[in-house]
Amino acid sequence: MNKKVAFYTLGCKLNFSETSTIARSFSSEGFDRVDFSEKADIYVINTCSVTENADKRFKTIVKQAQKANANAFVAAVGCYAQLKPQELADVDGVDLVLGATEKFKITDYLNDLTKNDFGEVHSCEIEDADFYVGSYSIGDRTRAFLKVQDGCDYKCTYCTIPLARGISRSDTMANVLKNANEISKQNIKEIVLTGVNIGDYGKGEFGNKKHEHTFLDLVTELDKVEGIERLRISSIEPNLLKNETIDLVSKSRAFVPHFHIPLQSGSNSILKKMKRRYMRELYVDRVSKIKDVMPHACIGVDVIVGFPGETEEHFLETYNFLTELDISYLHVFTYSERDNTEAAEMEGVVPGNVRSKRSKMLRGLSVKKRRAFYESQIGTSRTVLFESENKEGYIHGFTENYVKVKTPWDPELVNTLHLVDLTGIDDDGLVRLEFSKEVLTN
Repeated sequence: MNKKVAFYTLGCKLNFSETSTIARSFSSEGFDRVDFSEKADIYVINTCSVTENADKRFKTIVKQAQKANANAFVAAVGCYAQLKPQELADVDGVDLVLGATEKFKITDYLNDLTKNDFGEVHSCEIEDADFYVGSYSIGDRTRAFLKVQDGCDYKCTYCTIPLARGISRSDTMANVLKNANEISKQNIKEIVLTGVNIGDYGKGEFGNKKHEHTFLDLVTELDKVEGIERLRISSIEPNLLKNETIDLVSKSRAFVPHFHIPLQSGSNSILKKMKRRYMRELYVDRVSKIKDVMPHACIGVDVIVGFPGETEEHFLETYNFLTELDISYLHVFTYSERDNTEAAEMEGVVPGNVRSKRSKMLRGLSVKKRRAFYESQIGTSRTVLFESENKEGYIHGFTENYVKVKTPWDPELVNTLHLVDLTGIDDDGLVRLEFSKEVLTN
């Protein structure tokens, strides 16, 4: 009888793509994958270090695994495992911790799956994480996350990702296209491009710093892959989102009019303290360019509140800047101190209650922005890709420009694309729809 393995992923789309790749390595070794809530012989937790919350959740997830099977082998991989391996190894019940260079070789470290008295650590100096491992997720969702880049050469003062993932490096164009073609054969309708800093694509493609290809080259070639209905760009830095890329998306066969562009602060003085590579004026320029060629485009924004030295005046600069900007929603992060970052040593620490208040204000603004964007789409016809979950008698889906819609549950709709008319907004903030006669794919 085959051994059973279960996975839990914390954090970003990149982590989901890597978990899926690690899971395939277990399958090739004869393991059967089960849900994390079920009894398994080994539980693998892919960790995140971006927020304090993700760190704290790790212990809870280990307990969840132990509840399902007290004798199971528990392994931790991912960013937190690279940054603080011993901290994870010391958590009761953890048997194995693998750093950045070791996580894709996890099956090499498994012998008889007997629990260890102490957590065993195999980590590396982050300078050793200079090679690239391609990844993509299939089988988990109606869309696939395709990793095209890893690591980051930026030195943002609040961020631990370069310490957890190493230098910026890219998959080869040939391998990205091979993976995209493999995904297209799995009846997956949408691919989301993911990485740490995907606009930096091309750096380190063949193990050197020279750019053999650019991000524009990448999206141009991916747009030609047959069998993929939709391609979506995940988070991309404003200074790396070029006019040529925006123009390509506006005329593209498959790329959808949806951009997620980190801002982090609407105050130039805070942006300088963060060591971001742009000022707010460039951000305005990027949003204006997108809206000029794609008025219906959805634009999401990352913003951090409570950064050291952020005064009430700085925060209101950010709030007013975002209020006036033609964007669609916000992802709000409350600043949390991370070890070994410049920001953790800075003066002007913002009290926790002030951080919470500012976060709440921006989350409220996000609700208003999303509502206004949804209202602007009422009366239009859009293409919806339906998800696979039955939520209280409804099936949900997203339009190409990331409007979340709902309609009464119908299993025939799962993983299909339909042209629909957006008719109104319900009390839960989701958009009602009517089907046009055209069914785009089954």
